[in-house]
Amino acid sequence: MTEITSAARAAAFLFPGTRAVLDIGAQSTRAIKVAEGGRVKEFKTNDKCAAGAGAFVERAARYLEIGLEEVGELSLRAQAPQTISSVCAVLAESEIINHVSAGQPVENIVGGIHESLASRALTLLRRVGLEREVTFVGGVARQQGMVEALEKTLGMPVNVSGEPEFVGALGAALLALQRLQKRSANGAAAGN
Repeated sequence: MTEITSAARAAAFLFPGTRAVLDIGAQSTRAIKVAEGGRVKEFKTNDKCAAGAGAFVERAARYLEIGLEEVGELSLRAQAPQTISSVCAVLAESEIINHVSAGQPVENIVGGIHESLASRALTLLRRVGLEREVTFVGGVARQQGMVEALEKTLGMPVNVSGEPEFVGALGAALLALQRLQKRSANGAAAGN
């Protein structure tokens, strides 16, 4: 049982039409193509550094001296999201410093960060075969600005559960229950 199979199983449980799962956590971003019922068909993980994951958002929030819980709402207020094009977190931080030095509002900078993450996510989803119904899981899915940036980039709405950071745990529990039921059924059949 892996994080990938757990996320896929729970996404399909919560949103039965799910055919692709995007999981953006602190250290990695994963795009998962799923079959009906949440079986993993294919997956890809970001192959670059943390610039494509939630840890980058955390570091940027610290640098910008805002709380992580503020990032999503600030991003929604961006009037002109600033481009963050680097695939390296260190170079992306340099871009953020340049935007701050140029007097850009924090809203525009975090809006640009979300757009950058959404663009990287689209690339991963295309590599597994972007399907019509996407479910977004992981802690970064709590940031409404990121959800909107992703929907804009994908050109479609995405499913997000009320507690996206626990979707993987739900999937692990569902898979464990399935295994327990299978063992119980096999034990009952052996006892006959």
